[in-house]
Amino acid sequence: MKTRQENLFASKTLTYFLQLAETMNYTQAAQILGITQPALTQQIKKLERTVGAPVFFSIGKKLYLSDAGRTMLATTQSIFSLVNQALDKVQQSTSPTSGSINIGFLSSMEDSAFEAFFIHFSEKYPDIKVRFVLLTRREIWDQLENNQIDLAVMYVPDQSIKNWRSYGSRKIFSDHLIYFHQDEKLANKKKVRLPATTKTDWVTYPPDYFISQLLTEVYKNKMVDEPVSRAQFTSPFQILRFAQARGLSTALPYSFWLAHQSEFKLAQATFDPAINFDMAFVYRQDKLKIPRIERFFSEWDEFFKERDYGEVLSDGVALR
Repeated sequence: MKTRQENLFASKTLTYFLQLAETMNYTQAAQILGITQPALTQQIKKLERTVGAPVFFSIGKKLYLSDAGRTMLATTQSIFSLVNQALDKVQQSTSPTSGSINIGFLSSMEDSAFEAFFIHFSEKYPDIKVRFVLLTRREIWDQLENNQIDLAVMYVPDQSIKNWRSYGSRKIFSDHLIYFHQDEKLANKKKVRLPATTKTDWVTYPPDYFISQLLTEVYKNKMVDEPVSRAQFTSPFQILRFAQARGLSTALPYSFWLAHQSEFKLAQATFDPAINFDMAFVYRQDKLKIPRIERFFSEWDEFFKERDYGEVLSDGVALR
């Protein structure tokens, strides 16, 4: 007969519990986990049978943690933290010139400078396997939390991330948004204020993407209505092509323009005031103690010493 401990650790019960405790919504948690709501409900009931008390209760349609639930949440977070620390300590004993480095890269970002660096790095350290995967913001944060990636490359500050205590960041590039358009009235302007950008329709990233949320916050803070979005794409390549083909306006990162400036046929201007953000590595603090991660960063610094990140980007690559 299984012990209570075996019942807890023999399934994904704790992972499901953590996700529900984060969202406090069965439907949303089930969608994130990729399971049905009844399956999630069954796992929570299993947890409650094991601990001998309800871990959630509801008032109306709102879900709350019970006293037992708060105790389980604190304990579960401690367990996951200990497991991650143990994994990192094992990795810290490995060679600085072998093993693997898993990097999650925000899928809407420009990656050509990374490609150039990886070619250099793999030639110098052929026994270090670099796994580079394109992910959404949600996927990046989930995989960081679950120790599935060592480093994340993302835009910061990201207000959707609340738990920064265990994490560090390292700036890669100071970026900003550029307004691209075909408005003849603005053709000779180097800077454009927000109200002028609402005169034409846009093509944008989806609403849950970093740049869309950043723009929403900027327009809201300046008390200006957001431009009308006629189409949404997840790739800056798609946004550029669609804007040029349909005569729409858009906002794209300066880093993307640097890498692909020869492909742009739109007029451009910086926003007034400027809309700034950083591209950065994000990682759990202990990752810096892993020899091959330390080696990765030292090689990164060396690679971009002669030509900085922006200069490497401006070498340009053809639109794919």
